[in-house]
Amino acid sequence: MRGARHRRLRTQWWPTLLPLGMILASDYKFRSRDVSAAVGGGIDTTVLLEIGVYGLCALYLYRRFGLRAPRRAAPAVLILAWLFAAYCALSVLWTPFPPFAAVRASQLLVTAIVCHVIATRARRDDLYRLAHVFVGLVVVSVAFGVAVPLKRTPNTQDRFNWLYVHPVTAGMFLGVALLLCLAFLLPNGLPRRFPWPVYAGSAGVTAAALVATGTRGAAVGILAGVAAFLLTARGTRGRVEVIMVGTPILVLLPLLFGDKLLEFATRGETVEQLESLNSRTDLWTFAYQAVLNRPVFGNGMSSARGLFLDALGLGGGHNIFVNVLVEGGLVGGVIFCLLIVVVLTVNLAYTRVREVRVEAALLLGLMTFLVIDGLTADQMAGAANVASIWMFLIVAWTCVITRKPVRRDERHDTRETGVVSPVP
Repeated sequence: MRGARHRRLRTQWWPTLLPLGMILASDYKFRSRDVSAAVGGGIDTTVLLEIGVYGLCALYLYRRFGLRAPRRAAPAVLILAWLFAAYCALSVLWTPFPPFAAVRASQLLVTAIVCHVIATRARRDDLYRLAHVFVGLVVVSVAFGVAVPLKRTPNTQDRFNWLYVHPVTAGMFLGVALLLCLAFLLPNGLPRRFPWPVYAGSAGVTAAALVATGTRGAAVGILAGVAAFLLTARGTRGRVEVIMVGTPILVLLPLLFGDKLLEFATRGETVEQLESLNSRTDLWTFAYQAVLNRPVFGNGMSSARGLFLDALGLGGGHNIFVNVLVEGGLVGGVIFCLLIVVVLTVNLAYTRVREVRVEAALLLGLMTFLVIDGLTADQMAGAANVASIWMFLIVAWTCVITRKPVRRDERHDTRETGVVSPVP
């Protein structure tokens, strides 16, 4: 009886349900909305539901854990995540679009709070559960997209998605899910809850759907993310195996599927469109002027979307670094770049620790995927979307695998903290 009660205490679902609830509320839309309506502060039922979900997440954490001062120094990655979120929220004071920015800033702060609580109270098993449920969500979404194709916009007519999730956003979901599947498939990888073929089938489904989205940034990002993961997940021997197997594949693929690869890369676009990266170079030229106008502190949160929409008809900077520089200036850019560099450096160092090597390699691969994909998409530098939430989850997961054991005199009951740490 006592053992059964202890197992029940150890199973906690909030580290899974809170992030997934925010992701579903932010990106799973049942209607298509013009971007100008959002920037202008327009609110409908879907927006109210999204805000309500974030509010419920914050309320749940407050009711369960309360507010109290931290008992030990926070890791550098967590401090930088808070600095980025706090600075973005502060920039609402000088943004030209205060209503929209205030909502996004509130959502970003809630994301940081969830990240903090997961980083300090969750266990590795909780994050394995989150990974399983996320992969299941993406596989079900792909099945729904195949079975119930909804009306497409002219720019996404031939690209796969589900509901009204944009193919670029769908590519982010699929890239993260594919890397999680590979972490479960790898020998001595993350603990499996299902037979091996389930993960192999999920990896195949997500890979095929990612190609079908036609999202070139996600395709290049997943190649870089998978390479970073495989090259670090099994030590020196694993790197040699990856190089021996991967080199012939990289040579043969262009020879066997050159036409298909070229078709995917060009996507039927004209030479002018390819040269301008689908008008991104024009957008980045305008962004350069916007940065020069306010180089130190930037134009404020969510300003990139509104400024570019007014000038060029395109919402957002379509690049995470451009977005951060326009909105946060040099101060925001330095904080954001430091956050990415420290996360990558810490996880690269922990790939040398056998007990957490695969998880550190997975986090390294996930961050690499998001950064490379972010060179043509700006979601990771914003708020209330799958890329931004997963960036904070990577920070939290990094803190969990690097967290030191609690000393005997610092242990707390599981019912209070939800954490059980080994005693040295």
